Amino acid sequence: MAEEKVAALIKQVDSQLQSVHTTSLDISFNELADMVREGELDISPDYQRLFQWSEGARSRFIESLLLEMPVPPIYMVEEDDNRKLLIDGLQRLSSYFHFRGLLEAPHIRPTPVKMGDKLVLQDCDIVTELNGKTYDDLGVALQIKLKRSFVRVEVVRKGSNTKFKYHMFKRLNTGGEALTNQQLRNCTIRLLDPKFNDFIIELADGNQQFKTCTSTISDEQMLGAYDKELVLRFFALKNWRTEFKHDVADFLTEYMEAVSDPETPMMFDYSEQREAFRQTFDILAKSLGEHSFSRANKTATDLVRAFGIYHYEAFTIGLQPYLAEINASTPEMTTKLPELLRGIKLDDEFIKLTTGGR
Repeated sequence: MAEEKVAALIKQVDSQLQSVHTTSLDISFNELADMVREGELDISPDYQRLFQWSEGARSRFIESLLLEMPVPPIYMVEEDDNRKLLIDGLQRLSSYFHFRGLLEAPHIRPTPVKMGDKLVLQDCDIVTELNGKTYDDLGVALQIKLKRSFVRVEVVRKGSNTKFKYHMFKRLNTGGEALTNQQLRNCTIRLLDPKFNDFIIELADGNQQFKTCTSTISDEQMLGAYDKELVLRFFALKNWRTEFKHDVADFLTEYMEAVSDPETPMMFDYSEQREAFRQTFDILAKSLGEHSFSRANKTATDLVRAFGIYHYEAFTIGLQPYLAEINASTPEMTTKLPELLRGIKLDDEFIKLTTGGR
């Protein structure tokens, strides 16, 4: 019996191996730069903004290349048109691009990077003479040495199982750089099917009423794609809250996976869901505006300009049964609705229920 179980286990492993095809290549960083420049290697905007290494870390990576130290492999997946999608190695590749003046990373704080800006090396602790130098200061011999530095590239070939690509990215990017849950979702889900992910990004970036209502979230939260997570949270709670058990992060990921599953996608009417989202935030923007998700002050006499996740959940989901009955543009509603919603926020019982956050 034990031997039969082992044989069955081996069969399952072998069946999964048949669904993936990989190849290994040694490619120079200069060739990788050319691939990006020619559009052969794709770093999507949502992935690019995850570049977060400090200038010291970028500098030490350049020092490692010059010293011919081994560097970890870079992982890519091959698309149907033979172009490649980077799924692991962004920090290393972007560090090289910055040193060469080939990086566009306006999100980096405190110093955004524009195309043409060249990294000034700092905190190199082996060849300290490199500190203060740019690519232009290296001289021809070291410039050629750097451009010809090779890295092992592991490519998941086209035709491989889509879910394998997804799980590969998810595992490679867990436990490395400190990505937020939504940054990780934005990158990984598109490997299953980008439609739902792109829909979330479109609403977060393009719906002005949503942006008004969530304008109190911090710059750090925005950088971590928290606005996209809020859009996802709206649909997950609206459509799937009966499946919520204990962990919000897992719940949101599982919902996004379910809608995006290329083999058995969950039903999601994009037109209908878009309209519900539009109506919800139109009502909130016209009634409470930037105070839509603010909490009561200590004396429960007014609202504090802030963002409360429990308020977000309570008001966006609580409005759903009444969307057809509310027209926030009518004179009656223009006066009545703000008073009603503010009254709920200042109610003692509601304050007790919404104290805290997650």
